[in-house]
Amino acid sequence: MTDQTIETDYLIIGAGASGLCVADVLVAESDASMLIVDRHDLPGGHWNHAYPFVRLHQPSATYGVNSLPLGQDRIDPDGLNRGLCELATGPEVLAYFDRVMRSQLLPSGRVDYRPMSDYLDPEPAGGRTVHRFRSRVTGLVQTVAVRKKVVDTRLGNVMVPATHPVEFPVAPELSCVPLNALPQLNRPYPRYVVIGAGKTGVDACLWLLAHGIDPDAIRWIVPRDAWLQDRANVQPGDAFLARTFGSFVTQMETVLQADSASELLLRLEAAGQLLRLDPDVLPTMYRCATISRDELAQLRRIRDVVRLGRVTAIEAGRIVLEHGTVPAEADWLYVHCSAVPFQSQGPEPIFQHGRIAPQLVRNCQPMFSAALIAFVETLGDKEGLDDAAMNRLCQVVPLPERPHDWIRMQAVVMLNQYHWSQHAGIRQWIEHARLDGFAGRLHRLGKTDPVIQALAQRFKAAAVPATMRLQQWARATG
Repeated sequence: MTDQTIETDYLIIGAGASGLCVADVLVAESDASMLIVDRHDLPGGHWNHAYPFVRLHQPSATYGVNSLPLGQDRIDPDGLNRGLCELATGPEVLAYFDRVMRSQLLPSGRVDYRPMSDYLDPEPAGGRTVHRFRSRVTGLVQTVAVRKKVVDTRLGNVMVPATHPVEFPVAPELSCVPLNALPQLNRPYPRYVVIGAGKTGVDACLWLLAHGIDPDAIRWIVPRDAWLQDRANVQPGDAFLARTFGSFVTQMETVLQADSASELLLRLEAAGQLLRLDPDVLPTMYRCATISRDELAQLRRIRDVVRLGRVTAIEAGRIVLEHGTVPAEADWLYVHCSAVPFQSQGPEPIFQHGRIAPQLVRNCQPMFSAALIAFVETLGDKEGLDDAAMNRLCQVVPLPERPHDWIRMQAVVMLNQYHWSQHAGIRQWIEHARLDGFAGRLHRLGKTDPVIQALAQRFKAAAVPATMRLQQWARATG
């Protein structure tokens, strides 16, 4: 169909959480125009495919775009998250992102949103790059003339089981379904085999237990155990500030107490900063997963935990794994939870010539990271910063995979935090940023609260030497 050309300052590829966070800050902090191209019918990225019972594993107040709160700022009165800040459901998150688009971005008059559209590979033409996208409905191809930059959010794409087929053969007579199918069950099964140990695997196990399945009727295939964060240590709000700040101070002090990187992780566990499923199994993975202690107690009720590596095939009569086999029956239900929700390609500079590639700049906080990156981009125009200067302010925090990545992440975060503290504009933005939820409270309560003042003194004493040791260990562990 006829090619049409659209002019815009920023072309944002993807209307998922990161893309919307960038657009939200660009609308608030600049007069730029932007075109958002996304393959889904609704904004929200992978949330369009999430399983019906999914919830955030971090507090709602720390998620979403900077300008619009998510949730009602409630404390859960019961359940496995009782006493902690509410966790939004998947439908709530999807409705929230639609509200962001309809009530925040489009009314600005500077956002052009094109859902159901595929971004096409760029092509060089006459010494410049031609950007195009095609409508999935009409087939219309349109060219985009980008005056400033392309914001490419695809580097952090999240894959979910519903859109990520199993990577191993399954005997045709067996029932293997993604966890999205659990709420559609119309009969009981004598045994449920949950495949995967990430957040989706955890959620599948908790869902089965919550619906009355005997823990001895669950077989959980855990290819690798993970270090987990205690959700109680990362709560926003004034009431939780002493514990949240105290947790961070404890981490820095623990770094100074440890004699090696390996010892550090065990000391962090002893100090209540890390958790694990089985106290007798040393984790070999860390991916920022957050859990409550009540959830962990439920998971520990499952005794049939298979630790023989990844599944390579499910055959009639047996499950074949990397390091052995276990029995299988035809009338069992096999629940696929093994999608890989992390960026597999290595990090790259965030600010490039004509391109922004949002990635983490603070550990385990993709929304805050995307928003701050967008704010730094606006500083480029206001203060004449080039890509190199902006990249120094936004060094990439590597997405974690191994336990020692906790060290690598923290080393970069501490350096980023220092650079932000030295820039008046960034420091002020963070203090007022909803997605930070910490710096502003610390600044305010630190003037009057003796507990916070004491913690600040401990942090001041530990921060610099701990950062130096983290950087040393990070270099040694690669």
